[in-house]
Amino acid sequence: MNVMIKFLLWCLLLIFCWPLALVALVLYPIVWLILLPFRIVGIAVEGVLELVKGIIFLPGRLLRTSKA
Repeated sequence: MNVMIKFLLWCLLLIFCWPLALVALVLYPIVWLILLPFRIVGIAVEGVLELVKGIIFLPGRLLRTSKA
């Protein structure tokens, strides 16, 4: 659904201002490539934070399961 909305907005931009729409079409892959390392770093940081969270909550989870 999100892709369809983006496509319809691009079509509207193409109708009203076609040079800007063509520039956006050319620059989108370049911007995506520039932002790709930040996305990879974000995934790595999220994994490390989940690991730390798991280590911190491990004693509580072990105590909770031993009481049951």
